Amino acid sequence: MDLPISPGLLISLIVVIIGILIISKGLVIVRQSEVMVIERLGSFHRVLESGINIIIPFIEQPRAITMLRYRKMGEEYTAITTDETRIDRRETVMDFPGQPVVTTDNVTVRINGALYYQIIDPKRAVYEVENMSQAVEVLAKTTLRSVVGKMELDKLFESRAEVNNEIQAAMEEPASKWGVKISRVEVQDIAMPEEVESAMRLQMAAERKRRATVTEAEGEKSAAIAMAQGQRESAILNAQGDKESAILRAQGEQESIKLVLSAIGASEENKRTVVGYLLGQSYIKVLPTMAKDGERVFVPYESSALLGSMGMFREMAGSPEDTVSHHLKSRSGQESGLRSGILGGASSS
Repeated sequence: MDLPISPGLLISLIVVIIGILIISKGLVIVRQSEVMVIERLGSFHRVLESGINIIIPFIEQPRAITMLRYRKMGEEYTAITTDETRIDRRETVMDFPGQPVVTTDNVTVRINGALYYQIIDPKRAVYEVENMSQAVEVLAKTTLRSVVGKMELDKLFESRAEVNNEIQAAMEEPASKWGVKISRVEVQDIAMPEEVESAMRLQMAAERKRRATVTEAEGEKSAAIAMAQGQRESAILNAQGDKESAILRAQGEQESIKLVLSAIGASEENKRTVVGYLLGQSYIKVLPTMAKDGERVFVPYESSALLGSMGMFREMAGSPEDTVSHHLKSRSGQESGLRSGILGGASSS
């Protein structure tokens, strides 16, 4: 039995279906860190931020952006192009394949780099450039060739940070027109021809050998300088010690002569007697040393007179040390008696 469908019920069903379609097409949920560029009747209308948004179906449509990504399979990179209506505003890394670059010294190297960028203005990224990611990649490659082409191979290895900074600075202005911010550029690998790599190894070994030789020579030089300085300081100290010792000996002899003369009298004859005695002592001290150096000992002619003076001096007043000791005991009261005894003994002899 067929149930008749009234026109009112049919219209209600149609309205419900249209409402469901409008809700399903017009209700858009945008996730965090994503945006959507909305066009109304083919022209830019607005940008949908994260959260719940409502658009008019069939009148407002999201505009897709073309993205180019590389997928590494073994040693090969595969390019994948996609059209996406949801634009990711997070920082994105682009690991593009290695590029052949010629340095200033005509060495061809293959450089593999990584590029970090972020979409700041989605509207410009969609409307200012046809394929934003491809444009950024080509810009990075051309800038890399330009920067590296101004450097020599050795400097390229020494200043990777400088290369990264120069590439980033050169890309900032054109990338900003596309609503893209270049966060940083990293040079990952630098591949060289085998013959160049072998030559660099030999050069490195020679340089290390040269440094070792220079270091050894500098060490020997420092040691020789230190030894010479030590010998010089030792000689100076020895000379100062000899000088002070000689001064002290001379001062002691001077004091001894003064004490002897003060004991026996300071006449000219007594002075000559004391000087002869001291010289005789010096001869006697030298004789053992002279005897060690040879079989014969030569005694100077003048030594007999000096030894005679010493004997006479001892006969007169004993040794100078005894005289000085006696003088210190008897003081000035007994000095005159000692002198008269010495003169009397000289007269009787």
